[in-house]
Amino acid sequence: MGRCAASSLAAGEEPGSGGAAGSTIFHITLKNTGSKTCTLQGWPGVSFVGNGNGTQIGAAATQEKSSPHPTVTLRPGQIAVAPLKVVRAENYSKADCDPVTPDGYRIYPPGSKQSLFIKDEGNTACRSTDAALLSVQALVPQGQATS
Repeated sequence: MGRCAASSLAAGEEPGSGGAAGSTIFHITLKNTGSKTCTLQGWPGVSFVGNGNGTQIGAAATQEKSSPHPTVTLRPGQIAVAPLKVVRAENYSKADCDPVTPDGYRIYPPGSKQSLFIKDEGNTACRSTDAALLSVQALVPQGQATS
Protein backbone atom coordinates (compact mmCIF):
# COMPACT_ATOMS: atom_id res chain seq x y z
CA MET A 1 0.00 0.00 0.00
CA GLY A 2 1.54 3.26 -1.09
CA ARG A 3 1.15 6.96 -0.50
CA CYS A 4 -1.94 8.53 -2.07
CA ALA A 5 -0.97 10.29 -5.29
CA ALA A 6 -2.50 13.70 -5.93
CA SER A 7 -3.99 12.26 -9.13
CA SER A 8 -6.10 9.85 -7.03
CA LEU A 9 -7.33 12.53 -4.61
CA ALA A 10 -10.10 15.13 -4.78
CA ALA A 11 -9.77 18.20 -2.55
CA GLY A 12 -12.72 19.90 -0.91
CA GLU A 13 -13.79 21.61 2.28
CA GLU A 14 -16.30 21.00 5.07
CA PRO A 15 -17.31 22.98 8.16
CA GLY A 16 -15.03 22.79 11.19
CA SER A 17 -15.41 24.02 14.75
CA GLY A 18 -15.97 27.61 13.65
CA GLY A 19 -12.92 29.22 15.30
CA ALA A 20 -12.43 32.00 17.81
CA ALA A 21 -13.04 35.70 17.37
CA GLY A 22 -11.04 36.99 14.42
CA SER A 23 -10.61 33.61 12.74
CA THR A 24 -12.48 30.72 11.13
CA ILE A 25 -11.69 27.00 11.21
CA PHE A 26 -12.86 24.65 8.48
CA HIS A 27 -11.58 21.31 7.22
CA ILE A 28 -9.62 20.69 4.06
CA THR A 29 -10.79 17.29 2.77
CA LEU A 30 -8.82 14.85 0.64
CA LYS A 31 -10.95 12.02 -0.79
CA ASN A 32 -9.46 8.88 -2.28
CA THR A 33 -10.99 8.80 -5.78
CA GLY A 34 -8.71 5.98 -6.93
CA SER A 35 -9.40 2.26 -7.04
CA LYS A 36 -6.72 1.25 -4.50
CA THR A 37 -6.23 1.79 -0.78
CA CYS A 38 -3.50 4.34 -0.06
CA THR A 39 -2.07 6.33 2.84
CA LEU A 40 -1.47 9.96 3.81
CA GLN A 41 0.65 11.16 6.70
CA GLY A 42 1.46 14.68 7.84
CA TRP A 43 0.47 18.19 6.89
CA PRO A 44 -0.81 19.36 3.52
CA GLY A 45 0.73 22.44 1.96
CA VAL A 46 -1.92 25.17 1.75
CA SER A 47 -1.86 28.66 0.27
CA PHE A 48 -4.26 31.23 -1.13
CA VAL A 49 -4.10 31.57 -4.92
CA GLY A 50 -5.54 34.13 -7.30
CA ASN A 51 -5.28 36.21 -10.46
CA GLY A 52 -7.21 33.52 -12.33
CA ASN A 53 -3.97 31.61 -12.91
CA GLY A 54 -2.99 30.00 -9.61
CA THR A 55 -0.51 32.66 -8.49
CA GLN A 56 0.22 32.25 -4.77
CA ILE A 57 -1.06 35.12 -2.64
CA GLY A 58 0.79 35.90 0.59
CA ALA A 59 2.42 33.38 2.89
CA ALA A 60 1.74 29.65 2.77
CA ALA A 61 0.03 28.09 5.80
CA THR A 62 2.19 27.38 8.82
CA GLN A 63 2.03 23.79 10.00
CA GLU A 64 0.78 23.24 13.54
CA LYS A 65 3.45 20.70 14.49
CA SER A 66 1.86 20.00 17.88
CA SER A 67 -1.18 18.40 16.21
CA PRO A 68 -1.35 14.58 16.08
CA HIS A 69 -0.10 13.26 12.72
CA PRO A 70 -1.06 9.60 12.34
CA THR A 71 -0.75 7.65 9.11
CA VAL A 72 -4.25 7.77 7.60
CA THR A 73 -5.28 4.77 5.52
CA LEU A 74 -7.88 5.62 2.88
CA ARG A 75 -9.85 2.94 1.11
CA PRO A 76 -11.48 4.10 -2.15
CA GLY A 77 -14.08 6.76 -1.32
CA GLN A 78 -12.74 7.50 2.16
CA ILE A 79 -11.76 11.00 3.29
CA ALA A 80 -8.96 12.51 5.39
CA VAL A 81 -9.36 15.99 6.88
CA ALA A 82 -6.92 18.70 7.94
CA PRO A 83 -8.31 21.55 10.07
CA LEU A 84 -7.34 24.92 8.56
CA LYS A 85 -7.45 28.12 10.62
CA VAL A 86 -7.98 31.28 8.57
CA VAL A 87 -7.29 34.54 10.42
CA ARG A 88 -9.39 37.43 9.18
CA ALA A 89 -7.35 39.77 6.99
CA GLU A 90 -9.24 42.64 8.62
CA ASN A 91 -7.17 41.97 11.77
CA TYR A 92 -4.29 43.66 9.91
CA SER A 93 -4.09 47.24 8.67
CA LYS A 94 -4.51 47.67 4.91
CA ALA A 95 -0.87 48.76 4.72
CA ASP A 96 0.35 45.62 6.54
CA CYS A 97 -1.97 43.29 4.59
CA ASP A 98 -2.59 44.65 1.07
CA PRO A 99 -5.96 42.81 0.91
CA VAL A 100 -7.29 40.95 -2.13
CA THR A 101 -10.04 38.39 -2.82
CA PRO A 102 -8.43 35.04 -3.70
CA ASP A 103 -9.76 32.48 -6.18
CA GLY A 104 -9.31 29.72 -3.61
CA TYR A 105 -6.63 27.45 -2.17
CA ARG A 106 -3.77 25.42 -3.58
CA ILE A 107 -3.40 22.15 -1.68
CA TYR A 108 -0.33 19.91 -1.79
CA PRO A 109 -0.96 16.46 -0.30
CA PRO A 110 1.88 15.50 2.09
CA GLY A 111 4.97 14.44 0.14
CA SER A 112 3.53 15.53 -3.22
CA LYS A 113 4.80 18.11 -5.69
CA GLN A 114 1.48 17.95 -7.56
CA SER A 115 -1.20 20.27 -6.23
CA LEU A 116 -4.99 20.34 -6.10
CA PHE A 117 -7.30 23.38 -6.15
CA ILE A 118 -10.27 24.31 -4.00
CA LYS A 119 -12.38 27.19 -5.35
CA ASP A 120 -13.36 29.50 -2.48
CA GLU A 121 -13.78 33.24 -2.98
CA GLY A 122 -15.33 33.76 0.46
CA ASN A 123 -12.20 35.00 2.22
CA THR A 124 -9.87 37.95 2.01
CA ALA A 125 -6.17 37.19 1.53
CA CYS A 126 -3.19 39.43 2.23
CA ARG A 127 -0.65 39.95 -0.54
CA SER A 128 1.92 40.72 2.16
CA THR A 129 3.84 37.62 3.28
CA ASP A 130 4.27 39.29 6.69
CA ALA A 131 0.56 38.80 7.47
CA ALA A 132 0.27 35.13 8.44
CA LEU A 133 -3.38 34.19 7.87
CA LEU A 134 -3.28 30.41 7.44
CA SER A 135 -2.30 27.58 9.79
CA VAL A 136 -3.01 23.91 9.14
CA GLN A 137 -3.12 20.82 11.32
CA ALA A 138 -2.09 17.35 10.16
CA LEU A 139 -4.46 15.07 8.29
CA VAL A 140 -6.64 12.71 10.34
CA PRO A 141 -9.49 10.36 9.37
CA GLN A 142 -12.80 12.16 8.71
CA GLY A 143 -14.73 12.51 11.96
CA GLN A 144 -11.60 12.53 14.16
CA ALA A 145 -10.55 16.20 13.87
CA THR A 146 -10.48 18.06 17.18
CA SER A 147 -10.96 21.53 15.62
